[in-house]
Amino acid sequence: STLYTYPENWRAFKAQIAAQYSGARLKVASSAPAFTFGQTNRTPTFLNNFPLGKVPAFQGDDGFCLFESNAIAHYLSNEALRGSSPQTQSQVLQWVSFADAEIIPPASAWVFPTLGIMQFNKQATEQAKEEVKKVLSVLNHHLNTRTFLVGERVSLADISVACSMIWLFKQVLEPSFRQPFPNVTRWFQTCVNQPQFKTVLGEVKLCDKMAQFDRKDQLLPKKDTPPKKEKAGKEAGKPQEKKEKKKKEEKEAAPAEEEMDECEAALASEPKTKDPFAHLPKSAFVMDEFKRKYSNEDTLTVAVPHFWEHFDKEGYSIWYGEYKFPEELTMTFMSCNLIMGMFQRLDKLRKNGFASVILFGGNNDSSISGIWIFRGQDLAFTLSDDWQIDYESYAWRKLDPDSDETKTMVKEYFAWEGEFKHVGKPFSQGKCFK
Repeated sequence: STLYTYPENWRAFKAQIAAQYSGARLKVASSAPAFTFGQTNRTPTFLNNFPLGKVPAFQGDDGFCLFESNAIAHYLSNEALRGSSPQTQSQVLQWVSFADAEIIPPASAWVFPTLGIMQFNKQATEQAKEEVKKVLSVLNHHLNTRTFLVGERVSLADISVACSMIWLFKQVLEPSFRQPFPNVTRWFQTCVNQPQFKTVLGEVKLCDKMAQFDRKDQLLPKKDTPPKKEKAGKEAGKPQEKKEKKKKEEKEAAPAEEEMDECEAALASEPKTKDPFAHLPKSAFVMDEFKRKYSNEDTLTVAVPHFWEHFDKEGYSIWYGEYKFPEELTMTFMSCNLIMGMFQRLDKLRKNGFASVILFGGNNDSSISGIWIFRGQDLAFTLSDDWQIDYESYAWRKLDPDSDETKTMVKEYFAWEGEFKHVGKPFSQGKCFK
């Protein structure tokens, strides 16, 4: 199953976290070549399955398609998340709706201007703050005697409400603002520190200081210039004015919705951080070109020959990584989640990296190993704190691009077929980081 989205989309997080709890297999397509926001979602094929062209969008391996993030998260959940009785199911739905109707509008109005992706309006921001306080009061009171929103364990209610509040906690809910609502903060931190949340979200750091609007060029919305009085008298212009006003309002109504989508997209591209590979010289090896060949053409006859023909051994390096704790691997679907969780946390490494990782063996008797390609000659994980969560669980060995051993391993791991002499277990399934 595939979830199409742009990176860091909180709406997509709901489905991803639900899948972590239920064990549903989910491939996230959030970057080229699998998915490019603004391009892929405007193609006829995509629009045929998802008429609005919005993401997240879900397509099952059987062709079953869903749009709307709550529907996708519901589908990927299990009974424990959805609720086991009509009462608990309705309570879950209540909080999912609450997140959409009561939290998202004021959260967006407050947070988006601080990210420079929506025009700042002081009055709207102050109103949004008051509405957020009201929401926090409701939640704080409800959580006074409860660990989670519905029942005694995490449900889809917690997943939806927590995801809708991520940007509030990261950007604007400074300690003094959240101080009157300790139950909400305790509940939010409990949720985001669950392993299933962490696998998707990584570390969620609560803000120390409320982000302020600081883009002077957008400080105030443009003032409407008052209409000039017509010489023909007050009455003469009225019907025409009304018509023009109505036309203008109709014209403006459409872009407003479009603008929010662009805001969501801009929200996804978090403030630009320094490129960890900026210190390296340019390379003639075009990683995206290889990935296109690998994704769209035959691996053994096209992609692998293309790789060796264009590979730049000065600019890139090849690594073999093997999971150090095979005795801890139990059910194969959980082992796959382990691999995919690592891939998700390395999302910003995709531009300069590629991997084919394979799960060998079966339940309670398996191993994980893979071939990784990185820009530069060092293990790329050390270049960014964000990339260091998983890599120490693997033993790493740099491979000589000219050796026969490397040629064989690249061929077998890229194609997911071969003798895999060094493994001693049958191929189960493969996952690609691209």
